[in-house]
Amino acid sequence: MPNPIQLSDRTMTDSPALLRSRTRAARAPMPTFLHDAAAIELKQRIGEINRDFRHIAIVTGWPDIWGRQWQAAETVADSDLIAFARKNYDLIVHAMSLHWSNDPVGQLIQCRRVLKPDGIVIACLLGGETLYELRSAIATAELLLRGGASPRVAPMGDIRDLGGLLQRAGLALPVADRMRITASYGSSRELMFDLRAMGETNALARRSRKFATKALFEETESSYLSSFGLPDGRIPATFDLIFLTGWAPSENQQRALKPGSAAARLSDALSTVERKL
Repeated sequence: MPNPIQLSDRTMTDSPALLRSRTRAARAPMPTFLHDAAAIELKQRIGEINRDFRHIAIVTGWPDIWGRQWQAAETVADSDLIAFARKNYDLIVHAMSLHWSNDPVGQLIQCRRVLKPDGIVIACLLGGETLYELRSAIATAELLLRGGASPRVAPMGDIRDLGGLLQRAGLALPVADRMRITASYGSSRELMFDLRAMGETNALARRSRKFATKALFEETESSYLSSFGLPDGRIPATFDLIFLTGWAPSENQQRALKPGSAAARLSDALSTVERKL
């Protein structure tokens, strides 16, 4: 049966499916260890900035979780068009949602446009090698059983590519870095249940609409254990939290010096001989 959903080449996420997944997760106690780790790291980074942030917005698909982190902040949904209430924020936190965006550059551009000059946006999202073990195990199982793999885990952006989003969005002084969290589970099925409870299940627009078979689950478990199993019989699950930091352009920001404007030679500072290429 043909897929009834009309997709553009840029559509990665089935937004209604993502909303259903998040709504289901919010109705029950959900594992929040990724959100908790991200919030601790973000608060530490923001605390190190010598500035008083009075107007803060948090863009997220998890308003209950993140609204508790900064109670004085405005919480805004991560919709395609972000409904900011003002245009002079000191700080915008884009929290654990950007990895599902069909237009991440557009999301960051919208943030930049409502920042004060020299205001800051910090985004935290999943990326890098997140769930590479599960992706590999499922792909191996599908290739064995079906002769091909279907999209089942969202693609994760490389940290260098994600860092480039900041420059494309017109943000100054861009910085991208990573924090890795490795969890362990009794089985791949336990991991999948946890992802469902987190609201991070497959919401890809081009996902297969067929139900996964028992044989696929069993083969995935076998592949996971054989490739990544731990000595105690458990399996690891990698989560890379990517942090993107950029500033709204301002006249008083630091700027790189022009080439050739240095007052001293690097070779003199290193006590070495300079050789022309």
